[in-house]
Amino acid sequence: MALDEVTEMLVVVKGGGDLGTGVAHRLFMAGLKVVILEKHQPTVLRRLASFAEAVYSRSVVVEGIEARRVEDYHEALEALKLKIIPVLVDEAWSFISWAKPDVVVDAIMARRNLGTMISDAPIVIGLGPGFKAEKDVHAVIETRRGISLGRVIYEGEAEASTGVPEEIEGLTHERVLRAPTDGEFRPIKEIGDYVEEGSLIAKVGEEPIRCMIKGVIRGLLHEGIKVRRGQKIVEIDPTGLREYCYMISDRARAVGGGVLEAILHLRSKLLNKRASP
Repeated sequence: MALDEVTEMLVVVKGGGDLGTGVAHRLFMAGLKVVILEKHQPTVLRRLASFAEAVYSRSVVVEGIEARRVEDYHEALEALKLKIIPVLVDEAWSFISWAKPDVVVDAIMARRNLGTMISDAPIVIGLGPGFKAEKDVHAVIETRRGISLGRVIYEGEAEASTGVPEEIEGLTHERVLRAPTDGEFRPIKEIGDYVEEGSLIAKVGEEPIRCMIKGVIRGLLHEGIKVRRGQKIVEIDPTGLREYCYMISDRARAVGGGVLEAILHLRSKLLNKRASP
């Protein structure tokens, strides 16, 4: 373990979506070594502000930090030496048992635990509902917006998700478009495009997807993904501020701060325990 030196700590983040990117970016800026594990076909909406996009485009830069897709464990370690965040397609999470990281952060955001165990690393952290501190993980980070956003929970669980999208200018559900049927997602517009109410944005199979409000497209699934009926496929920002499409969200920053706090606190406890006679 590299717990004696914070900058030598290796952190594995499972999932490089919006929140996973906020966590990875914050930890990287604090000097920790970060590796992201992803699926072979991430279903991330905010692709231009998510390190998961590296799975498709090989490399992505989010707020000055580059993440690059790597093909094996050793290539991941080489990327770390270059101060690049490696993104490894590893749906079995086998890199964890191979690399034996100091920290594992589950940022999958599935609202349930898909297999993360408290024994995966000396420090294991879960984001949002689905994890119980002291049972599944050492700490849980609150992801629900409100006064507790980013709070570190060392006993118990995070609040249940409401399922309501972030409110922007009084709009919630209107901002997020969902697949009307099962099928292949085919975008017509791109992230950053301005749209009016009724604009044709994409198709699922042959079903047209039109927006209900005007604004800028902030989130859009990658072309060719097979989607299920009801799945989120498009996100509109009614502020019309295009720069928000490329920035880490305030929610992700708060969660990232909570993860950093949890790592330092738990590391201190482990070191004290190690030093005790």
